[in-house]
Amino acid sequence: MKPRIAVFIPAHNEEKSIRDCLEGLADQTLPKDVEMDVFVVADNCSDRTEELALDAGVELNLRVTVLTTKNNKQRKVGALNTAWKHIYGDPLDLYDKKQTLFQEFYKTSIKAILGMDADSRLAPQALSHLWNGLMSSRNIGGVMAKYTMRMPKKKSLLSKSDPHYEDKIAAGEYGGFRERWWTHQQKQDMASWLLELQYRGGSTYVLGGQATLFRPEALQDVIDENKLDGPWQDESDVEDMLLTWQIQKKWKTLISPNARCYVDAMKSYHTFRQQRNKWQSGTVELLTNSNIGVHSKHQSKIWLAQVKTMMNLIIRVLLIVLLVLSIATDQFTWSWIWITPVVLASILNTILALKTPMHRPIDVLFAALLISPEIYLLVNLITFTNVWLGKLSANKKDGWAIQYSAERGQTKSKLAEGLIAVVILAAVVIFVCINQRERLTSAPFQIALSPYLQSGWIVLTYLTIISSIAMVYQIWKLRGHHKA
Repeated sequence: MKPRIAVFIPAHNEEKSIRDCLEGLADQTLPKDVEMDVFVVADNCSDRTEELALDAGVELNLRVTVLTTKNNKQRKVGALNTAWKHIYGDPLDLYDKKQTLFQEFYKTSIKAILGMDADSRLAPQALSHLWNGLMSSRNIGGVMAKYTMRMPKKKSLLSKSDPHYEDKIAAGEYGGFRERWWTHQQKQDMASWLLELQYRGGSTYVLGGQATLFRPEALQDVIDENKLDGPWQDESDVEDMLLTWQIQKKWKTLISPNARCYVDAMKSYHTFRQQRNKWQSGTVELLTNSNIGVHSKHQSKIWLAQVKTMMNLIIRVLLIVLLVLSIATDQFTWSWIWITPVVLASILNTILALKTPMHRPIDVLFAALLISPEIYLLVNLITFTNVWLGKLSANKKDGWAIQYSAERGQTKSKLAEGLIAVVILAAVVIFVCINQRERLTSAPFQIALSPYLQSGWIVLTYLTIISSIAMVYQIWKLRGHHKA
């Protein structure tokens, strides 16, 4: 048999996106004498995913096989392992079924396995770039594509007389200013992360499930070493990061500098928060849970990112508290030196916005004014706080179930309640400051509060200096030739 690439696509009710995913595969130029087989795993589907995948395979001249899961409670993990077992067999099979000669030859002909989401689409030539990266060295276990969030089309371009108007809006194909703005923030965040990986040599601590090309031997090593029935596990909410860390014990895991994959963004604050909650909680679980028994050479970098986020949180909380107390007690003095970190942040975010693929002028402007970065950072700080407070809880939440429920609209955002609470709190603070102004500005009160204010400003100054140095270093690195 010719060398071949097997594509695993877990699909749960993906009738609206599966054809687009397969069209992206049909656009690929395969390496010379290499063939491709596509395995779509219809996972507990109640829609036409299976039918549409088969039809698309015929029309696009792809070899598509649709597998259906039975009693799968492991969601994406179970679907991916179903595709693996279909080719390599199930070690838990009580009857120890022997594979035919054809099956043995077939599985040995597979030189790479592409795992990708049903709502992702590879850019032309992406598969060739991934293949070249994987085959460039014998010790490479997986190569990930560079991800870019797809921008929704302008909602204003969609005629309200279109009979499919509501379906297109619901599918996220079109969006208004809010959805398009929110998509760009995720795209810029992803671009920043991808650039950071490339500046550090291209090694990655997570082979994202949206589009990664694996070496089958690396996946088999994970199975053998951990006594598993399939490479993917549901012990973590970030199954792709867990798998990557296990692969890294013997193999390199890299990001491709050229292969691109287009993925869907979370279109609303609520779905974004639930997705990031799952990602952040899964990452924290891997970092802190010794029972999982897996480590990565990148752990220090991930911990550094956690510390950086904590520092951003402390800086902003301290700044608000100190400003309120200083102004209320008439002890605030402006210094122009404080504008330095603001200017650095503006320069950094402007560069990142310009390096983000397919950016818009409005995105660059909002980045330079620090409007978008601060709002986006605030949301991530809320997630960060929520996840670490959740570590104190005795009950572990199912991140996958929560995210799926949010995407299906079965849960509601508490953003409105949160904003109302902030407004009420601000009103109370302003009322107290005005009503008690004479007492707050009295000499005895100022003298009593002054040492605490001075200590707070000193701490804030040191933290801001550290943060500014980090921004200067990041700006210096961004002068490189790498592209997000």
